[in-house]
Amino acid sequence: MLEAVSGWVPPRVVPNAGLPGQWGVDDRWVRTRTGIERRHVADPGTSTGDAAVHAARRLLEKAGNPRVDALVLATATPDHLCPATAPAVAARLGLGTIPALDIAAVCSGFVYGLALCQGAVGAALFDRVLVVGADIYSHWLDPEDRSTGVVFGDGAGAALVARGQESDSAGALLGFDLGSDGSGYDLITVVGGGARARSLAEPEEPGDRYFRMRGRAVFQHAIERMTASCGAVLERVGWRPDEVDHFVPHQANARILTAVGKRLGIPADRCALHLREVGNTGAASIPLALADAQAGGRLRPGARVLVTAFGGGLTWGSAALLCPEAPPGPRSP
Repeated sequence: MLEAVSGWVPPRVVPNAGLPGQWGVDDRWVRTRTGIERRHVADPGTSTGDAAVHAARRLLEKAGNPRVDALVLATATPDHLCPATAPAVAARLGLGTIPALDIAAVCSGFVYGLALCQGAVGAALFDRVLVVGADIYSHWLDPEDRSTGVVFGDGAGAALVARGQESDSAGALLGFDLGSDGSGYDLITVVGGGARARSLAEPEEPGDRYFRMRGRAVFQHAIERMTASCGAVLERVGWRPDEVDHFVPHQANARILTAVGKRLGIPADRCALHLREVGNTGAASIPLALADAQAGGRLRPGARVLVTAFGGGLTWGSAALLCPEAPPGPRSP
């Protein structure tokens, strides 16, 4: 079951009007194409691990600092290629020598993490697992590439998954659908730095260190994959689209969210739209949207929630859950 969710974003805000002048964009241009009005950007020296620690610490304090048996960190922007970022995050949180690992499913990472954690607690491997989605994209973006620069923001979201209660209880994780298609691996990439680039005789190009996305192709794949995945999980748990109280898709682009909701037959007023304030925060986007909706009083405990995501790999995933109780504590961003 999902016990609690929380989030953190860097304090520095960059509105559309503050984007680099050489990109040739204005506020209306960005809002029309993406639905984004502003994004939060990390200061120099702030890493993905730092963001993960902020979000996790806020969550643990809100939940009363319960014992945690394992940590899963979903990120596409790790602090290092080696080692994984999760063990350092666990150490900084004072969680002891618990197992900790990274998973790399890009923007689908949080949904993948939820499924892995639910499987682990369901198999009685652990009683409670901390899952964090965190990405600091601003350090990975080409400053000359407006197509990614206008879309991505920085942030982290965290959730606690615990051995749980009945399937009709608040926080119940009822069903998942996960998938991948590696034939589209080149649509969302960071070409340089890995074993493939290092295996080649020629040196890397300067731009190979940056995150790249083929936006038009990704747009269509995202709509088709998330729609199909949502349909599969709805069928699995026996919900009709009109029975979904809240639809929480990965906050990639407002036009994608609208298209998926329309294809599913879920009314627009049931769709959580948090990207206006934070942009596309990768693996952090779903927990940030959940935390924002819960803190704003828009998610009642036990409400039926459908989440879905699409990311590089290509990967996608959806989950059906009942909204958890909101533990007392400070409001999440």
